[in-house]
Amino acid sequence: MNFFAVIALVAIAIGVALGFLVQLDPGYIRISWLNWLIETNVWIGFLLFVAFYFAFHFTLRSVVHALAVKAGISRWRSKVHARRAQRYTKRGLLEYAEGNWKRAQRHLAAGASDAEVPLINYLAAAQAANEIGNDKASEEYLKRAYDVAPEGEVAIGVTQAQLQLGRGANEQALSTLLRLRKKAPEHPFVLKLLVTAYQRLSDWGRLADLLPEVGKAGILKEPDYARLQSSTWENLLRQAAEDSLRKPESENQTGPLNAVWEQIPTALRKDEAIVDTYASSLIKLKAPGHAEKVLQQALRLQWSERLILSYGLLESSDTSQQLAFAEQSERDHKQDAALYLTIGRLALRQEDWDKARTALETSYGLKRRTDCATELARLLVKRGQYELALPYLDSIKPA
Repeated sequence: MNFFAVIALVAIAIGVALGFLVQLDPGYIRISWLNWLIETNVWIGFLLFVAFYFAFHFTLRSVVHALAVKAGISRWRSKVHARRAQRYTKRGLLEYAEGNWKRAQRHLAAGASDAEVPLINYLAAAQAANEIGNDKASEEYLKRAYDVAPEGEVAIGVTQAQLQLGRGANEQALSTLLRLRKKAPEHPFVLKLLVTAYQRLSDWGRLADLLPEVGKAGILKEPDYARLQSSTWENLLRQAAEDSLRKPESENQTGPLNAVWEQIPTALRKDEAIVDTYASSLIKLKAPGHAEKVLQQALRLQWSERLILSYGLLESSDTSQQLAFAEQSERDHKQDAALYLTIGRLALRQEDWDKARTALETSYGLKRRTDCATELARLLVKRGQYELALPYLDSIKPA
């Protein structure tokens, strides 16, 4: 038998059965709600319920379909925006690398709102704006960067400090870096930028306090760190001397300078640049006797060409004693041109012309220094030996 015929027969049988049931007892339904009253038989109620079910089901499916379409459109738009942002970002970064700052700023900013990592766009846009001197736009991009990625506060702050240092806003940079130090006290690059800020502001005292941390962090190579230590303490010594010179002469002028010297780590007190600066500062403060002792002590501990030359230029109250120390050093430094130059200068000051000439000629024979030639020429001219002075005068003429 045909399948559809079977279905038709079943349907007819169900219809006949339902008709019989309706005739047998139609039933009664009454629904009351507020001022509403609905009365009908069971079978019509059943049909209404079925109709309501299908209507509700159709409506629900329509709503879900509409929402799915809307979500699909939203996803499509998001993809379009993301691709456009990616295109702008890529173009902006390439232009940034090429130094096309204005176009880089425009494209990076245009792609920021829909970029996968908008923080990068805003930071690079801030740097590009800074390069063309648009400080206001640069700060605005940094603010937007913080708004979209507050967790990147350190990265944003480091960029801001670098830009501030780059345009000479050193006090603002210091303020930014001190705030970052509270947030990330062991951040090495923040520490390195802080060193630069203190140097720019000539805040040598705070820089000296920071030196142990700088050394421990290892942010500088050993030669660079050694130079930083030396320059910091040298500047502190000079600063102390200058401050003392502004005070009344009745006060102890060397007190602040000596206090700085005592703060310098013991190992650094052997540094020839620091010792030389200390001695020259003492001379400025009219304490040549103290300066002489400092130089003699340093030279006994560690010989230095720079210090022996400074010793020869020092005008102490007892030149003979000063000369005696230099001549004692001759035993251990017979090939040191700087030592013989110093002996010659001290002998000149004592008007011992023969000793001065011998020492200066020995020095010039070891090393043809311009300052030695100058001293020899001056001595020979003073003694009326002009022809002998001519070769030395020629050697000191500018090229």
